[in-house]
Amino acid sequence: MITATAHRLLTAAEYAQIPDRGIPTELVRGRVIEMNVPAPRHGEICSKVDRLVGNYADDHGLGRVVINDSGVITEHNPDTVRGADVAFYSFARVPQGPLPAGYLDVVPELVFEVRSPTDRWPRLLAKAGEYLEAGVSVVCLLDQMSERVLVCRADELPWTLHGDDELHLPDILGDFRVPVRRFFE
Repeated sequence: MITATAHRLLTAAEYAQIPDRGIPTELVRGRVIEMNVPAPRHGEICSKVDRLVGNYADDHGLGRVVINDSGVITEHNPDTVRGADVAFYSFARVPQGPLPAGYLDVVPELVFEVRSPTDRWPRLLAKAGEYLEAGVSVVCLLDQMSERVLVCRADELPWTLHGDDELHLPDILGDFRVPVRRFFE
């Protein structure tokens, strides 16, 4: 069995080989970190994002959407593997066809993270920054309590959308537009 010790950090490849113990984890700078299991509302919002963005991406041949904390390598030496709630990979980054085994060697263009009531903003913003530093173009932080979306890009101040404001990311999803309230309905 592969485990991290006080003296030896895990790589992303080693982390991918650890048997599932039924406890959600991420690899953070070579160390396995346990996480809380999200409540059903969290999953409902992730599912809504997947359906709205995924259906549009499918219908327009743009790329693929992955969910369920699919691993994204955000750092190397030591390695970090984050579990994105929802991520979009264009076919330019990940060609059509079956996905390869293991973690992808590219990051998605777009990541959605859903803030649960137990999440704290500093930790969530740090995670968004980590995705952006790794090359993700946009990170959308969905706050289920206020039903708002914080849109983060590497070289811009974040902006907040709510209610009937439309999420529109033409550089990633073309003409896709959706009122923010739809993610929370």
